[in-house]
Amino acid sequence: MTINEIQREIIEEFSIYEDWMDKYSYLIELGNDLKDLDPKEKTDEFLIKGCQSRVWLISDFVDGKIVFRGESDAVIVKGLVALLLRVVSNRTPDEILNNELFFVDEIGLKQHLSPTRSNGLLSMIKQIKLYAVAYNRISEKGE
Repeated sequence: MTINEIQREIIEEFSIYEDWMDKYSYLIELGNDLKDLDPKEKTDEFLIKGCQSRVWLISDFVDGKIVFRGESDAVIVKGLVALLLRVVSNRTPDEILNNELFFVDEIGLKQHLSPTRSNGLLSMIKQIKLYAVAYNRISEKGE
């Protein structure tokens, strides 16, 4: 599936719920399904700056694709991490850099998150794009 196909799938999943309390419950459920990081990985090196909650995002470059892992200490934010990783993990740097993450607006997350959570979400997206830029440079050099 492409990044855009996955985003459309997420939009469809969220469209089932009319009430935002149900959408939050689904988001929490997604976060609960996210595999926890090893406690040794929860270091300042992987901590996302700009998030009110603690969010760790780790990337590995495997066979030309970025594999992301992440976690948060807040249940709703952990669900946001799960959604983002579902869209961007196991993608090439170009795929990440050349696609907009439109699902965030389409499912109404920006309007229904607190300003601090919304800023945190933007910080996570920015960090994902920074990883993609860095790995893109590495792949261009053939390292």
